This record gives sequence, structure tokens and C-alpha cells, in this order.
Amino acid sequence: MQILAQNIGGLVSQAPAHEYGRSLVACHSNSVLFPEYIEGNTFKAWMSHGDQVAQVPPGFHITASSKTCPIVAMENSELSIFGLQFHPEVHHTEHGSEIFDLFLETACIKRDWVPSRIVQDSIHQIRSRVGDEKVIAAVSGGVDSTVATALVHEAIGDQLSCFYVDTGLMRADETTQVVRTFQNHMQLRFEVIPAANEFINVLSGVVDPEDKRKLIGEKFIRVFEREAQRLGSKAKFLVQGTIYPDVVESSGKDKDKSAKIKTHHNVGGLPDDLKFDLIEPLRFMFKDEVRKVGTELGLPDEMVWRQPFPGPGLAIRCLGEVTPKRLDLLRNADSIMQSELQQANLLRHATSQSFAVLLPVKSVGVMGDARSYEEVIALRAVVTNDFMTADWAHLPYEILAKISSRIINEVRGVNRVVYDISTKPPATIEWE
Repeated sequence: MQILAQNIGGLVSQAPAHEYGRSLVACHSNSVLFPEYIEGNTFKAWMSHGDQVAQVPPGFHITASSKTCPIVAMENSELSIFGLQFHPEVHHTEHGSEIFDLFLETACIKRDWVPSRIVQDSIHQIRSRVGDEKVIAAVSGGVDSTVATALVHEAIGDQLSCFYVDTGLMRADETTQVVRTFQNHMQLRFEVIPAANEFINVLSGVVDPEDKRKLIGEKFIRVFEREAQRLGSKAKFLVQGTIYPDVVESSGKDKDKSAKIKTHHNVGGLPDDLKFDLIEPLRFMFKDEVRKVGTELGLPDEMVWRQPFPGPGLAIRCLGEVTPKRLDLLRNADSIMQSELQQANLLRHATSQSFAVLLPVKSVGVMGDARSYEEVIALRAVVTNDFMTADWAHLPYEILAKISSRIINEVRGVNRVVYDISTKPPATIEWE
């Protein structure tokens, strides 16, 4: 909306108060974009802005505002041009789907995004591009890489070989679970590459999260290149489970003009001398769309609905230096959290993503009538559909208390546990 206003005669200025997260919006004028029953009323919308439209362009009128933002929505009815300061596409905005419905009706746009069509179109594109060439896939067991691999396998069959790299940065029993799941549900060439020492060594002394992501991304590629050569594979293509939020956060389409939030190891973390052409069939999909495609491909719920786990693994949940000792501590704390949420039936039905974070600070405490100075664990649990925005999960206090008690009593070296109640935005889901 700000770009629209700036370019056709409006005025954009710095907002006196920033708005991040949920905000109350007043709909105070007739608009074809808003359902009739909310006109004159308020609704909750998701905001993320520090600037705002201070003056609408000629021919526009204001249709909604908030307490701190006088122009939350504007439109030119004659030209059917609309601008919204809030995010109607996110689950946390009330009436967002209805706003899109009304816009699509006004714009006469067809609704033709259906999983079956997306699958067939993707298969056709992959076959046309690959031809008879060999392809290798980087699989992590996460929903993104799993669906991407399944889609490519559906298209080219045995031309695809899959590698799972055991980086030593995985959660408790992660490698065993991933291998078992793939063997039970996917009939494809699958090999585990043990490379824990390589990744731990390359991260030695590194504390900056951007450096971690880039080093891990480059190391992944070098491992794939080496293994492909060892197997005598002349693979031309590498499959990655990159999804659209990865692209957006790594700087979007125009790297010179869009803001980089964080480098994702499979986007901005790739080396310049990459010897593979990338196949990224999910690059323009959101997480909820990826899951629909996975279901369409016949993947079981345990694969489709598995909670996301970042490609850099525990390296970006271990804030500060990554060492085997700190990883073990974090791994044990995270395992307790997952176990308690699973037992309380909250892992899938109350959280979209949940994990523990080891902070780079220590805390003074009292343990056994003596002073302690030990590590701090932060618990993070969020609720979201698309992972572009998220709300913190309102977990029962008794569950949080039990998780905290178990971590402090069972994980040696921890004397404090905190719960992260930040939304996205302004925070990201991962801490690094």
C-alpha cells in the first residue's frame, strides 16, 4: 500500500508508533473489500510496519484505521484499486479469507489452485527439464525436503538418488527415526552420510548466526559433491525443499531492494561455485500448500504433519558457540519438551512448531543450598498455518511447569527455564 500511495500522488511518512502483531482495526466506510457485517465495526488484523500512508492519493478514500494508524485501508472505487496496511493473508487476521474472496470476485480471477493440478504440472515440468539426467536429493526428514523428494521421484523414478547427511546437529534419535520412516514409506535409493565431525569442526569458534548458516550451507554442498563423485554419479541436478518463506527471509526476489531477515542455508547459504543445477519444486509454495501436495502424493500423516526442523539443525538453536557438550545439553532439554507435549496430546493439535533453545548467557541460582551459575534454556512454541506469521502457543501452565521442572532436574548444567511469548513479527520463529 505504501508503494502504491508513494507512486500515484500520496504521501508516506514514519509512523509515530510502530505496529507489530495483532491490532484492532476499525472499518468505517463502505468498501467492496470488506464484508457488510463488519462495516462500522472493529476486527483484529495482523500488522508489521514502521512507516504508514499519511495522505491518500487523489481519487482514493480511507476505509479503515487503527488506534495509531489513521490509514489502514484505502481504495479508489472507480478504478478498483485497493490498499491494505495489514496482512489479510495470515490466519491471525479476522475475515482475511472473506476479504480475498471479495477481491477475487471484483478482479474476476479464477480459483484454480488445487493440489492435483499442482502435482501434475510439477511432474511435467520436472520431466521436461531433467530428461535422462541423474538427480540427487538432499533429504532431512522434514516435510519440505520429503515432499520435494517425493514429487521428483514421482516424475523420474530411479533417476533419483537420495542422501541424508547426519550432521551431528540433529535432535535426539532423529537419524534413526528418519531412516525408519523413509524405509517404511518411500521406495527409493536412500543413503545416510555420516559427517558429524566435519560440521562440528567447521563451526568451531563461530557464534554469528549468519556465519553459521552460510558455513553449514556450503558444507552441505561439498559433502554432496564428494559423495556423488564417490558413487560415480554424474548427477546434474540437486533437489532441495526450499519453500517461499525461505526465499522471502533470505532477501526475496530482488536482493538489492528487499530486506534480508536471515540467510537460509538452502538459499543465501549456497556457494557461488555450485556444481549442480537446482530443482526446487516447492519454491513458491507456503507450508500449508506443501502439506496439501504431500497428502495428494499419498505420503502418511507422520511425514506430512511432522513439525519443521531447520536445515542448520541445532546449530541455530544453540546460541553462541556450537560444541558437542552444549549440543548434548540442548538435545536432552528439547527431548523432554517434545516428550511432555506428545504425552499431553499438544504436539500436533496445540503447536505448529515447538523446541528448546540454549541461550548464550548463564544464570545465578540456588541448588542444594549452594550457589549455582549455569545455563538457561528458552522454550519456544508457536501456532501458525503458513509460517510467515505466528502467534505464541498458549500452553497450559501445568505443562510448562512440568517441562521446566524436568529440564532443571534431569539436564545437568541448567538452572533456569524461560518461555518465549513473542509473535512473528516482530520476532522470527527461530531465534537465529
